[in-house]
Amino acid sequence: MAHLTVTHRTEYTYNKPVGLTPHRLMIRPQDSHDLRLHTATLTVEPPPRTTRWAHDVFGNSLCLLEWAPETRTKRLCITSELELTHYFAGPELPRATLDPAAEQFPFSYAVEEVPDVARLAERQTPDPRRVVDGWARRFIKGAGNTATLPMLEAMTKAIHKEFRYEAREKEGTRNPAETIEIGGGTCRDFALLMMEAARCLGLAARFVTGYLYDGAATGVVGGGATHAWCAIYLPGAGWQEFDPTNGLVAGDNLIRVGSTRMPEQASPVSGGYVGTAGDFAGLKVDVTVTVLEA
Repeated sequence: MAHLTVTHRTEYTYNKPVGLTPHRLMIRPQDSHDLRLHTATLTVEPPPRTTRWAHDVFGNSLCLLEWAPETRTKRLCITSELELTHYFAGPELPRATLDPAAEQFPFSYAVEEVPDVARLAERQTPDPRRVVDGWARRFIKGAGNTATLPMLEAMTKAIHKEFRYEAREKEGTRNPAETIEIGGGTCRDFALLMMEAARCLGLAARFVTGYLYDGAATGVVGGGATHAWCAIYLPGAGWQEFDPTNGLVAGDNLIRVGSTRMPEQASPVSGGYVGTAGDFAGLKVDVTVTVLEA
């Protein structure tokens, strides 16, 4: 396990005072068997008139901020400070808990689970030339000869080795077919590529947003900001996390904050301002993860 603190600071600056529209934050993890949240502090400048908490359709914790109509500011700063303990399972756990019927690909989900995973197993992005289909099927060795976990591990490591990582501040995620053709992308591009590749094979997948830690020791990339990866549902083992940006399996270095069907549903901070396009001066995001004890 690891005892950690996370400081996530998002700062917007404007060339002149602007009004602020309601903002939506997805920055608070939920307690689970693998993550214990000890403290969570949220500081917002200028202070909002109202702060509300709610759960979205996926059960993620959301913070909803609203300012008074007369509020005007040249700076919006949102700082989240967390203290938590992460209990990582390690890559051996999926192998130990995987349902024997799912050890070989293809397999079928249980009848009672199909209604719950069906939407997450559907392709969500256009692929008219079947680029993603072709890329995904390169990991299938043939009927009865493809082991499920090694196939997904190979897919994860292939993205890590064959695609170049590109930090990109621009919002949005590339179509997975475009990511394959370009040969590079951000962590969210790689997460969506693996999700859609898994969905090509009939597997349920979801997008995960959160934080990455221990980069100095492992050489991982994606620290200093929010990170993105994916989770795939496997009978017996449940939702298993894969970080294709770093070729990691089972989430040893990953702090999950939220899980959604698509990347655009998992924005850590979203909202707007009342003013002109020229009023926007800049955005700075900084994430610091400190390991207090491992």
